[in-house]
Amino acid sequence: MSVLAESRPAPDAHGRPARVLLLVNPHSRRGAACLDAVAAALEGHGIAVLAETFSAAREVSDDIRRCAGEVDAVVVCGGDGTVNAALPGILETGLPLGVAPCGTANDFARTLGLPADPVAAMAAVAAGLTRPVDLGVVNGRPFLNVASIGLSVDLAKALCKRRKRIWGRLAYALAAIRVAIRARPFTATIVSGSGEVRAKTYQVAVGNGRYYGGGMVVEETAAIDDGTLDLYSLETRNVWRLALMLRCFAKGAHGAWADVRTERCVDFEVRTRTPRDVNADGEIVATTPARFSIRPRAIRVFAP
Repeated sequence: MSVLAESRPAPDAHGRPARVLLLVNPHSRRGAACLDAVAAALEGHGIAVLAETFSAAREVSDDIRRCAGEVDAVVVCGGDGTVNAALPGILETGLPLGVAPCGTANDFARTLGLPADPVAAMAAVAAGLTRPVDLGVVNGRPFLNVASIGLSVDLAKALCKRRKRIWGRLAYALAAIRVAIRARPFTATIVSGSGEVRAKTYQVAVGNGRYYGGGMVVEETAAIDDGTLDLYSLETRNVWRLALMLRCFAKGAHGAWADVRTERCVDFEVRTRTPRDVNADGEIVATTPARFSIRPRAIRVFAP
């Protein structure tokens, strides 16, 4: 816990924060509108707002550290990548985290059961409703939803910020088609509590939360507070077979397919012949060999 905590304003008797740090990128697709509406909603509940804008993800945690002594909670306006950027600052300061879902996919907000409307999502902050959640860690970098190697990395590289800002979720679909056309399998060694296997795969993904990729489910019973990670490996002969599996991925039932290897554990290692990028919460954060672990109940979030 930061020493700055001694001078922070205290939450009221119901756990409602007295003053929050509100973070937003005003140049993002919904940033400016989200900032004004969310600030007004919080102030309407009697919560003071310290608003800070940023233009790059690396600034988010720096802002949290700098302002930690002036607030008793943080609210991030943005999508999964922006919330991910806040994690180092949240871990260091111990401040509870609120999410105003203003991004494209908003999978973490969906996992928490928050309304899609960022203003409505502030009801949990106003009520002081917090719960502890787990964080996944890959090569020392925390993540909320999923960290993966393969197709999702190619998709992240194909999605430029300008296209996401203009097309929203449609940009994901268009990029996914381009990625599928060019996709090639790779060989990975997967190490877990049950041993070591070599697999020819299009993607290895390790999930911490429940939702990812705009509403796909990591695994049917996955939860963000279950203290475990869920791995799947796409070992199909043809990437186009994924189209037949889409309904199963939407429910988390893809493990029923022979083409998909699944496992639940608290740590994994994935090695590849040559270094491959690792995508976590939509951002490239590491390269293989990748070591995945779980930090149970690592942060507190505002959620129903």
